Amino acid sequence: MKAIIIYESTHHGNTKKLVQAIAAKYHVETASIEGAESIDLSSYDRIGLASGIAFGKFYKRMEKFAEKIPAGARVFLLYTCGNPAGGYVKSITRTLEANGAKVVGNYGCKGYDTYGPFKLVGGIAKGHPTEEEIARAVEFYSKIRGKE
Repeated sequence: MKAIIIYESTHHGNTKKLVQAIAAKYHVETASIEGAESIDLSSYDRIGLASGIAFGKFYKRMEKFAEKIPAGARVFLLYTCGNPAGGYVKSITRTLEANGAKVVGNYGCKGYDTYGPFKLVGGIAKGHPTEEEIARAVEFYSKIRGKE
């Protein structure tokens, strides 16, 4: 199975930690969002989209990139955020499914967050993602690898 994870991890590298752990164990290709435009995604069996969360959604650039995922693609989603209250995959899932892609699962966990007012208090979710949260991301990927 050929898989790739396109990621955007801007502030503290939280999301990139999840991506790197999965890539190291399963030899998944990775690409930052900056270099993803030129990749032929139709040659992959699984496409991962990984991002931090801003204003309740994946980063804007990742939301926009999701529009380019080919119909029929099997996609999984990864994210980190300061407060994982849920619902963060709704928008990007709608976009993917409207274009004919199938979302086969998602995993999210806390990530150190110093955006906006959180910077004034030294941030929230310090120390996240933890080694356990990173291991759960790898376990998540293991479970969805063969999922149709």
